[in-house]
Amino acid sequence: MPNSRTLLVIPLAVALFGLPTASSPLAAAPATDVTLPLLVTRGKAPAAALLTREDPWPPAAPGQPEPQAAQQPDQQPRWHFTQARQTTTGHTSGSATGAVARTGSAEGTGPSAPSTPGLRRTDHFRAGSITKTFIATVVLQLAAERRLSLSDPVELHLPGLIRAEDDTDGTYLDGRALTLRALLTHTSGLADYTAGTKGLIPVTPLQAVRTALALPATTPGRWSYSNTNYVVLGMVIKQVTGNSYATEAARRIITPLSLSGTSFPGTRTTLPSPHGRAYTSEGEDVTALNPRVAGAAGELISTLADLDRFYAALLGGRLLPAAQLHQMLNTRDAQGRYGMGLYPQKLPCGTTVWGHNGHIAGSYVRTAATRDGDRVLTFRVNTDEIADPTLERTLLSAEFCS
Repeated sequence: MPNSRTLLVIPLAVALFGLPTASSPLAAAPATDVTLPLLVTRGKAPAAALLTREDPWPPAAPGQPEPQAAQQPDQQPRWHFTQARQTTTGHTSGSATGAVARTGSAEGTGPSAPSTPGLRRTDHFRAGSITKTFIATVVLQLAAERRLSLSDPVELHLPGLIRAEDDTDGTYLDGRALTLRALLTHTSGLADYTAGTKGLIPVTPLQAVRTALALPATTPGRWSYSNTNYVVLGMVIKQVTGNSYATEAARRIITPLSLSGTSFPGTRTTLPSPHGRAYTSEGEDVTALNPRVAGAAGELISTLADLDRFYAALLGGRLLPAAQLHQMLNTRDAQGRYGMGLYPQKLPCGTTVWGHNGHIAGSYVRTAATRDGDRVLTFRVNTDEIADPTLERTLLSAEFCS
């Protein structure tokens, strides 16, 4: 990839509301349309895309599907899609000289994205740790049904699974004292098993836990992000329901919300069609990937529209009763850093957005929403690193501070 000083942003906006008349001024492009190409230039991603969603459907009961447009013709959400790509096609050749941005504004419309490495609105991609929001939602639904309690020790559901003493400082992890709440908030002390696998080795849930227990523990009660926590929660869901976390998430979230582009692929290494290519930061094509490198911590495949729809429904109270949604958004246990499968980010303008990011080989995704779910933005790049990490905050500010 070229040095960022050699890159030139060449925004090309294509408005889809129709051609302006002589009496109607051309509407200014959203601030995100100007910011997104920076992920390609300064961020050095092959391509980037975003989809925003505004104005939700009227409130519905938890678990109920979104009304069809024909039922609520005046309440249909507004969508805006933008994608940016390198102006040359060679990802590893170092010949890219700029970015081209294309925008759309209506559901199901917009110019076709260019061939690789451009991203289409309908593309499927790996959503990484956004999976955690789905897993946390299932666990909290089970808590609302009184099939488990967040105060339950892991031992109650998975006897003997967690027993380990850290030889370096004497920290002892015991499933009899470790609660589901601690797993949800990343305050368990369990090490992140991907420190051992580098996120590249497919493992079973039991192998992931054993790998984590062989690593130095963190301090129980202090926030420390660990994929192992959500692998264990996936095991708890299976023990409590008799079904895999994938089956329960499909039954409780994916099907009721009609998230037709969202799935848990298991060990399937390919992406559903349509999809683009995925690259490591070194330029290696990793489009084919065994999702068992992430499991319940990051297996999910989704689309921009589905993720916007999911977070709008979740924060709008459509998936959880008020008490459980309040618990999900409570960051006290994690010292303000994390709720349960969600985390807050305060932007420079003072607005706080809620959501999650997803980082897996070949893909980085971020969804953020207002507390009520009325405005949601999901952006993605088809590589696993953004060279300038400050751009994420810049992009969120362009959407939520304007």
